Amino acid sequence: MKVILLERVGRLGTIGDEVNVKSGFGRNYLLPQGKAIRANEANRAKFEAEREVIEKRNEDRRNEAAGIADGLNGANVVMIRQASEAGTLYGSVSSRDISDGLEKNGFSVVRSAIDLPLPIKTVGIHEVSLKLHAEVEVIVNVNVARSEAEAQRQEAGEDMTVASFDDDVAEKDEPVSEEDDASEDTTSEDEAEGEDATSEEVSEDEASNDKE
Repeated sequence: MKVILLERVGRLGTIGDEVNVKSGFGRNYLLPQGKAIRANEANRAKFEAEREVIEKRNEDRRNEAAGIADGLNGANVVMIRQASEAGTLYGSVSSRDISDGLEKNGFSVVRSAIDLPLPIKTVGIHEVSLKLHAEVEVIVNVNVARSEAEAQRQEAGEDMTVASFDDDVAEKDEPVSEEDDASEDTTSEDEAEGEDATSEEVSEDEASNDKE
């Protein structure tokens, strides 16, 4: 399928380029999104007649996206979710969640601009790319945590996916107190005395049996 691009599309080309694409990609994405038109004589003539308007419109969109990018690049979005001690989420964080989180922070970003191949399923700080325009891309940090306090610790550089494990190890390796040692020693002495008493009773019984 051959199309005329109305804006820059990845590595395919830029405005006015005629390129061959797979039919599904053209019909399901490029044409409905207004990124291209079918390459035929009528559309070629129409494009050339409107070329200046199309290029101006694309420039305006690029400038608008660049303005949004100035305040958005490197922004932090906190997502509070329930998760296991190992840091695995009981649900996930989707592009819709990120879009809603950005909106709460004052940024209006459509879901289609969020480049998230797979939902986020672990706690931590995840870098997510936003394609605001074919020529404008920014990165935001999605801080997924079990609480606001945990989110702050992650932002400070702490890895919360191993914190619980370290705590468990610390508890296992915790030294025994002197009181516990004393208690164990007392128990051992009592057991020893009990064994001695039993031995003495056995010896007396044996002596009594010898006399008989």
